[in-house]
Amino acid sequence: MDAPLLTTKLYIPAPPADAVPRPRLLALLDDGLARRLTLVSAPAGFGKTTLVSAWLAACARPAAWLSLDSRDGDPVRFLTYVVAALRTALPAIGEREARALAAPQPPPAESILTALVNALAMQPDPLVLVLDDYHVVDAPPVDDAVAFLLDHLPPHVHLVITTREDPRLPLARLRARGQMVDVRAADLRFTPAEAAAFLQQATGLALAAADVAALEARTEGWIAGLQLAALSMRGRDDVHGFVQAFAGDNRYIVDYLVEEVLARRPDAERAFLLQTSILERLCGDLCAAVTGQAASGEMLAGLERANLFVVALDDRRRWYRYHHLFADVLRAHLLAETPGAVAALHRQASDWHAAHGLPADAIRHALAADDHARAAALIEAEWPAMDRTFQTATWLGWANALPAAEVDARPVLAGAYAWALLNRGEIEAAETRLAAAERWLQGEQAATGAQAAEVVADAAQLAVLPATVAAARAFIAQARGDVTATIAHARRALDLLPPDDDLHRGIAGALLGVACWAAGDLAAAERALVEGMARLQAAGALLFALRGTYALADIRLAQGRLAAAIHTYEAAIRLAEQEGEHILRGTADLHLRLGELYRERDDEAAAARTLARGEALGEQSASPFWRYRLYLARARWQQAHGDLAGALDALDAAERHHVRGPVPDIQPPAALKARIWIAQGRLDDAQAWARTHAVTAGDALSYLREAEHITLARLLLARGQRDGDRAALGQALALLARLQRAAEAGGRPGSVLEIRMVQSLAHAAQDDTDAALAVLAPALAHGAAEGYVRAFTDEGAPMASLLAAAAARGIEPSYARTLLAILDRESAAAASHDEPQDDRPAVPAQPLVEPLSPRELEVLQLVAQGLSNRDIAARLHLALSTVKGHNRIIFEKLAVQRRTEAVARARELGLLP
Repeated sequence: MDAPLLTTKLYIPAPPADAVPRPRLLALLDDGLARRLTLVSAPAGFGKTTLVSAWLAACARPAAWLSLDSRDGDPVRFLTYVVAALRTALPAIGEREARALAAPQPPPAESILTALVNALAMQPDPLVLVLDDYHVVDAPPVDDAVAFLLDHLPPHVHLVITTREDPRLPLARLRARGQMVDVRAADLRFTPAEAAAFLQQATGLALAAADVAALEARTEGWIAGLQLAALSMRGRDDVHGFVQAFAGDNRYIVDYLVEEVLARRPDAERAFLLQTSILERLCGDLCAAVTGQAASGEMLAGLERANLFVVALDDRRRWYRYHHLFADVLRAHLLAETPGAVAALHRQASDWHAAHGLPADAIRHALAADDHARAAALIEAEWPAMDRTFQTATWLGWANALPAAEVDARPVLAGAYAWALLNRGEIEAAETRLAAAERWLQGEQAATGAQAAEVVADAAQLAVLPATVAAARAFIAQARGDVTATIAHARRALDLLPPDDDLHRGIAGALLGVACWAAGDLAAAERALVEGMARLQAAGALLFALRGTYALADIRLAQGRLAAAIHTYEAAIRLAEQEGEHILRGTADLHLRLGELYRERDDEAAAARTLARGEALGEQSASPFWRYRLYLARARWQQAHGDLAGALDALDAAERHHVRGPVPDIQPPAALKARIWIAQGRLDDAQAWARTHAVTAGDALSYLREAEHITLARLLLARGQRDGDRAALGQALALLARLQRAAEAGGRPGSVLEIRMVQSLAHAAQDDTDAALAVLAPALAHGAAEGYVRAFTDEGAPMASLLAAAAARGIEPSYARTLLAILDRESAAAASHDEPQDDRPAVPAQPLVEPLSPRELEVLQLVAQGLSNRDIAARLHLALSTVKGHNRIIFEKLAVQRRTEAVARARELGLLP
């Protein structure tokens, strides 16, 4: 959340004291309590909110109310207000969920909703939850959250939705199962008797039956139209003539009647209505600031008493809002009558909101006023806090509304804009903004204090601007692969910063560490990263610090320190868990990589569980790199489990989601695809990769391209084995010898481990077992010490032969036999999978156009047992995304939309007991 909770959104509106009794509708709402949902759906002005508030007052059932607005399309904001609304009726629930949602990286919606549903189920008292004005929220994630609630709410909790249009919810299913009640426009229209009673109360006139009938007919029982007509008739001598004077549809009636109402209001009141129509919420102080009328509070109360479409938002009558349709027409009149006054009104509103700690509203009004200087100052001041809480998208939404010239004239804002764009991987756009900050720093303006005061809102950020610009330059240089420039810019940033500026020194130090990593100086990289992360943690920027873990652990992996790499990830995750769920969200990438390392140690269950956790955490991750790393992890997992086609698809997806940033691609997706093509025997495709990426055996070697050159060595080995090409084998061995020397000189035993394995396979392909074992022996010793498993066993049968020979010759015999046992186990499992199994349960006959596969039936059976997708993934050792994919296919084949429907349909077809 970027602003305090507006408690006025949680206030149940009091029904008008003179409201017309509507027992037939109250009975309809009473009937809905036995069902899951009551949907009150009708156009504007049909009294939806009034009806529901009157019903709640009459039935005396505990209720939670949420008045929605357009900003509630953000799922975190929506859930935050849902929790707050529920807590108004049940204070004992939702405290933990409220804290989690307020965090910089909230948990996924489903986990919050599950916790709420469980808490509600434990509360025995009945409850009504009202979502008012649902039509203003146009967001599929919010629809999904409400659908989840409808599927899982306990029987004593009832949901009411008021809306101008039917929401994207499973309404047809709910209707078919008798789980909802509809209240439509036809139900809400006043009957002639109700219209007569309303008009009598509203006007104090005994209208002729014919006039009542005419009004009822022309408005078609539309309550807002009748209310506006009643206001217009007050004080008229010729009521009958007025009744005959208007016709048309609702829109024209509103325009006409509002004009009539405004024309009959006192000048001060009319001006007040028009001027305050720009506000989403109104209170006396705010309206006084906007209109200059000191008695604005009394004016609001008077408007409410006059039923002038003013809705109280709290029980103290402090906050109000106008009826939405009424406000729309008021704004149209304001713009038509005094267009020059609108900007000034927005500026005054902006000043008031800024003074009262409501920056988002202050910025919105400043932008609406086209007061770009004020908006820019407010946006600039919000950057540090929003950056540290990963609210880049919201901040950029404001900054993007400013003219480029306004941004470029403000050095701190331009620098912040550049960093916001860098966070999204938009390198070229960021460089344009950064250049503006640099021009200011280099120009005469930088030396003029008076001029600086005009274009700088945050003096503290100006003081460190040269250093933050240098750090941004380091980020850009590293994203482009210019390691030398990265190191130079990062060191300049450190030179410019004071010793006690932990935050900025931490950022610059981490960038320096990443650059040293890319350069292959792993010892220097590790030192810089450890110091940078410690600085960031000391500054309270734990999420920033955690992001360095990915690089730090991969450095230790390159050093051949598998145990240290695993410990690095585990320690970071433990630290995040101590800080709470919101910090844990920042560890999605770490879980993905840790899962891969668990698999390296042949702990498939822990690997599957950790990978699934990383995927679940990442759905709400603020990291722009997470989805790219997710697809890389999926590709490696699928390749390891023999799904080479799936692995290639995942690598294609990784390339589509790549975001340029400072972390180097030590194992680029294109090289990983080439390795899969080699495994598939598609050597021509792999050779095309080498040509396209200019990878040759005679290249100068570097750490950044090490994975590509090892891939080329594998390609040469495969060609030599397929074609009996001893020259290719010789090229492979020569390249591998150069790679080994470079990796040993660079302190990369992890790289040496793989290089030695490929060397041993190349010697074995030349029938030189002695040479093969000579280079394999040190790799086995290192592997045994660090616990490597899959690095050897994933090489398959050729490695099995070498391991058997090593064991026979006493080379790490215990370790070699352990690896051989794993290879034998997998070989037997593969053979068993390929052979027909007579004792397997028969797949039931399926009356479907496209039958379910055995795996889909297995997933469906676990769904029927109530297991979550995450539990199914762990049970079957599948990625969470794979389980979700199976679910989608199952739903399509069964022609259903939800899990409960799938189980019911499968039982109808005899696919489940």
